[in-house]
Amino acid sequence: MTANYRSVFDIIGPTMIGPSSSHTAGAVKIGRAARKIFVGQFHTVQVDYYESFAATHKGHGTDYAIVAGVLGFKEDDPRVPDAVTIARDRGIKIVFIEHTIPSPIGHPNTAIVTLEGHHEKIKLAGCSIGGGTIEVRQIELLGQRIKLRGPLPTLVCMGPRKNLLLAEEKLKNEHINVLHKRLSKFKYEFIQELNTDKLTPPQTLNKLAQMCSRIIEL
Repeated sequence: MTANYRSVFDIIGPTMIGPSSSHTAGAVKIGRAARKIFVGQFHTVQVDYYESFAATHKGHGTDYAIVAGVLGFKEDDPRVPDAVTIARDRGIKIVFIEHTIPSPIGHPNTAIVTLEGHHEKIKLAGCSIGGGTIEVRQIELLGQRIKLRGPLPTLVCMGPRKNLLLAEEKLKNEHINVLHKRLSKFKYEFIQELNTDKLTPPQTLNKLAQMCSRIIEL
């Protein structure tokens, strides 16, 4: 079992609305990951496709899958196939762009999702690596580009360095192992990327949010 697959069920694939675990279920997760980053309401969704996704997104349901994820739907939600219509009915502008150049993050199943609202704009570059499993390799928020290295789940914490170290210690106290970590400076704050061995419980996330100016779990 590789680090990208945490269990045999990751390889088999999830319960989902079809047709493809890579192009549909994985795409839902990419969209949902982008939604986690965005604060507030967005009025525009742009999806840039590369390589395999660019060639097959229409036939494999990738369009509605990513939009479903952005709307917060899960892979087995019966509304997934109607997600584009639902979004447009809500007044959200949806744009799909196919690129003929290689993926900027080095994977054939690449989608870059841009969400834009009145006060914020974020980008997430993700890829579907099979069995409904995804990797988020890059995000952009607050004008900062953050390249992620490890597999999911990943915590991205922003705040004073001392607080980020306290947040990491809190994870250890909750028996959540940090597999990889990286600390970088951004303007007046620091950004800490933490790859963990399991998802962080909501109550722990709430405590971490009190220590950090912003926290994102992918």
